[in-house]
Amino acid sequence: MANVAVIGAQWGDEGKGKVVDWLASRADIVVRFQGGHNAGHTLVVGGQTYKLSLLPSGLVRGKLGIIGNGVVIDPDALLAEIEKVRAQGLSVGPETLRIAENAPLILPLHGALDRAREGARGDRKIGTTGRGIGPAYEDKVARRAIRVCDLAEPETLSDKLDELLLHHNTLLRGLGAPTFEKRELLDKLLALAPKILPFAEPVWERLDSARKAGKRILFEGAQAVMLDVDHGTYPFVTSSNTVAATASAGSGMGISGVNFVLGIAKAYCTRVGSGPFPTELHDEVGLGLGDRGHEFGTVTGRRRRCGWFDATLVRQAVKVGGIQGLALTKLDVLDGMKEIKVGVGYRIHGETFRRLPAGLRAQAAAEPIFETLEGWSESTRGAKSWADLPAAAVKYVRRIEELIEAPVTLLSTSPERDDTILVRDPFED
Repeated sequence: MANVAVIGAQWGDEGKGKVVDWLASRADIVVRFQGGHNAGHTLVVGGQTYKLSLLPSGLVRGKLGIIGNGVVIDPDALLAEIEKVRAQGLSVGPETLRIAENAPLILPLHGALDRAREGARGDRKIGTTGRGIGPAYEDKVARRAIRVCDLAEPETLSDKLDELLLHHNTLLRGLGAPTFEKRELLDKLLALAPKILPFAEPVWERLDSARKAGKRILFEGAQAVMLDVDHGTYPFVTSSNTVAATASAGSGMGISGVNFVLGIAKAYCTRVGSGPFPTELHDEVGLGLGDRGHEFGTVTGRRRRCGWFDATLVRQAVKVGGIQGLALTKLDVLDGMKEIKVGVGYRIHGETFRRLPAGLRAQAAAEPIFETLEGWSESTRGAKSWADLPAAAVKYVRRIEELIEAPVTLLSTSPERDDTILVRDPFED
């Protein structure tokens, strides 16, 4: 029995919610292992729409959800999300949700610093959500983070807040932003402690026991490979590693705990916020993709930038992300197009590349090299087998497989959970 990690293979928003929900119905445990409440998954189950940011998607299916130590947790956002889904009929309590005791917390000062920095950047904004994720990760690696386990130790909280405020208030003053008082933050954390601590435990022990018992574990990534802090379009990236290898470090599961890595990509490409996007379309075709695909961010609400499928980018994500199979989503959005283009390389200052260089200026200068494929007039929406697809759609998928050097193991043809063509079961060894 295999354990599966699901990661985005583009810039996020690839439709991971539906795929993770589909897989979660067959898993025993679903684990979030990186990111914060700056990413969202939308799930449609039984006519009910759930918008999740921190909670593992498996909770919607009644499965045990785990928030790993690689996630930075805003306790207010978490408690609000729990109440929201409870109001929709879900049962969320310590029996269905566990949180790593060593997970770092996002405090109000993190969000304040995040927003102040973005404001100071002016036209050079990175495009953060302003929710404090980056500053919280900075505190983690600087060894001054307040973690879930610290809520059980008031004296530890008091000492840590002294160091934290010395750092953050200095930065906030320099940016002309309001500073924070220790007493207010300490009282807030002490009030949160009895609400958060019942969920806390050393989740690595639970995962180790589950693995030995043959339980199916699904590791749910946020964002995507091209937003990885090391391998993405830096500095227009998130503040954590989004590749599948992080599932181990971000959960406490050993490196051999992940048996199959499923990457998710749209049949076209989208991006929210700033940063390079070589295959972006600024014309009516791009607007049409956005309208048909309902391209608005789950968390940000921003309209997503749209463009053609970038096979060069996804091939790179396959290599660095450890992707063994691709789930291709939103194929139906391409229905009715006479021709479809695919990015097969870049031209940068007269040179041809089959990779996106790491340098910021080189990325900004990348001009796409397109290959034009035949479109199809028939509908793919709701297809549940290869036989239901137009021949041109099958050719499109096969060409993508060749270009990214990885198989398409799952194909999604509508937002509905069951409108899925399964080629290989990721949970089977």
